[in-house]
Amino acid sequence: MLSIKNLHATIGDKEILKGINLEVKAGEVHAIMGPNGAGKSTLASIIAGNENYEVTGGEISLDGEDLADLAPEERAHKGVFLSFQYPVEIPGVSVTNFMRTAINETRKAQGLEEMPANQMLKVIREKSELLEIDRKFLSRSLNEGFSGGEKKRNEIFQMAMLEPKLAILDETDSGLDIDALRIVANGVNKLKSDKNAVVVITHYQRLLDYIVPDFVHVLMDGKIVKSGDASLALELEEKGYDWIKAENLV
Repeated sequence: MLSIKNLHATIGDKEILKGINLEVKAGEVHAIMGPNGAGKSTLASIIAGNENYEVTGGEISLDGEDLADLAPEERAHKGVFLSFQYPVEIPGVSVTNFMRTAINETRKAQGLEEMPANQMLKVIREKSELLEIDRKFLSRSLNEGFSGGEKKRNEIFQMAMLEPKLAILDETDSGLDIDALRIVANGVNKLKSDKNAVVVITHYQRLLDYIVPDFVHVLMDGKIVKSGDASLALELEEKGYDWIKAENLV
C-alpha cells in the first residue's frame, strides 16, 4: 500500500529526513517511535503533502501511484488521512457541516455525485455511535472550545467518516488522560480492516497497549535505525533510546 524508498527531505537549509525506507501493507499497523527532533512528524507531514518541506530525493507511492506531484487535497482524495497533533479551530463551521463538505469534495474528485442528505445523516449517526460521540457534539463549531480529548476524538470521527486507505496518527496520545486515550484507541481499532493501514507516531509505549502494532520502527536523526515487533516498544520504554544509539555506533 504505502511504499517509501530512500526519502530525503529538508526545510530551509536543514536536512531532516536522510534516507527513509518503509513498506506498509494493507491490514497492518506500524508504529514509529523516536526522540524529539528525530523527524517523525516531518515524515507524517511529507506523506500528507505539506509544502513547507522539500523532498530532495527518493519516492513515496500509495498503491503503486507516485504521490510526488499531488497536492495535499489530492492525496486526501486518494485515501491519505493525517490526524493532526494540534487540530485547528474553525469557528462557525459545525462538525457535521465540515464532514459533509469533506466527504462530498472527495466524492466529486472520484467522479461521484454528492451523498444524499438522508444517507449522510445515517452514516454520521452510525459513526458517532461507534465512537461514543454525543449528538450535541456534532453541532458544535469544529474544535472551538474542545478539550484535548474531544479534539482527538473528533479526528478519529473524521477518519471514520472518510474511510481512508492510509491513516497517519501523529502523536494522537499527546495530552490525553487514560479514559480519552482508551476511547480514541478503541475507535481506531474498530476502524481497522484488511483494506486499510494505520501508521501511529508516538513517543510513548502506553498508546501501543491499546493499538497493538504489527511493526515498530525507531526513527533517529532522520533515519529508521531499528525495526521489530510490538516487543520493541516495551524495550524502548524500559531502556530509552541510548542503547540504540550505542548499537548503531558499533
